Amino acid sequence: MTFRRVGVVMGGSSGERNVSLASGKAVVDGLSEKGFDVVPIDLEDRKDWASALKGARVDAVFLALHGRLGEDGCVQGLCEVLGIPYTGSGVLASALAMDKLKAKELFHQHNVPTPAYYTLSVYDDLSDIEQIHGSFGFPVIVKPRSEGSSLGVRCAESLPELVYAVTEAHKLDDHVLVERRIFGREVNVGVLHGRVLGAIEIAPKKGIYDYEAKYTPGMSEYFMPARLPATRYLGVLKVAEKAVKALGCTGACRVDLIVTEHANEVVLEVNTIPGMTKTSLLPKIAAAAGYSFADLCESIMLSARLHARNQTQTPPESQRLPATGTHTETLAKAV
Repeated sequence: MTFRRVGVVMGGSSGERNVSLASGKAVVDGLSEKGFDVVPIDLEDRKDWASALKGARVDAVFLALHGRLGEDGCVQGLCEVLGIPYTGSGVLASALAMDKLKAKELFHQHNVPTPAYYTLSVYDDLSDIEQIHGSFGFPVIVKPRSEGSSLGVRCAESLPELVYAVTEAHKLDDHVLVERRIFGREVNVGVLHGRVLGAIEIAPKKGIYDYEAKYTPGMSEYFMPARLPATRYLGVLKVAEKAVKALGCTGACRVDLIVTEHANEVVLEVNTIPGMTKTSLLPKIAAAAGYSFADLCESIMLSARLHARNQTQTPPESQRLPATGTHTETLAKAV
């Protein structure tokens, strides 16, 4: 489908507003380079988002929002109601991917490996934390159930540290995930329209890939492709594919994994609207697969659609990609 006038939706009201604005600006430049008539749409807190989207008078929108209300199915539902085609996953898949607990439950059902975990509610009495935690062990990673960009993520190695980490995470979310820490390589896989593009390795300098490690220059090193033997690389790509399919995600996604030294890998989460600055991970992966940044933006933009109203619609010719199994094997052999 061809769109003449497109909007790039950015900003939002989550803790990732500034990251979203950076992504949005880069996408505006990329789509403009490809000849689109681009309208930047900054959705601000406590504003009428429906009027902002309708008032832009665009044929479709590129969603460059991150975090709550933008990545969790809310703005996707608004676009469905307004009849404005949008990029990325539909309402349900977006909500499932953002909700770390529901995502893990689906991973288990589809045999996608993921770290052991339990949840704590803001209503739980932390004075009983020793009994609640039981024999789960340490270290653990504590994270808000429905936040992105590693906001509120902390590592705890003792009960006092666990109480502190949970208390801080509850400032962002009423529900917190306590996850067994898995040691290994941080690897992210880029997926575009159901097709894996490759895997990048992240080496954070202070141990965990938290908000500071993601957005502070020099706090992490990146290796593209990930430093893995071909067979391990292929296994990582296949697990990432399974994770995306388990949640029903579409468009551009990034799957975050830990690859251990013991020949297995675990999925941490699937990001349905990954960062889109020119130095973000998905563009780095796509560049290694032969996509310029502008090419990537165009491919994502051309896949915009209404999920609720086009269940039987045949995807455009540009989106009919080769079988993913064949493609993963080709990528693995190239490493």
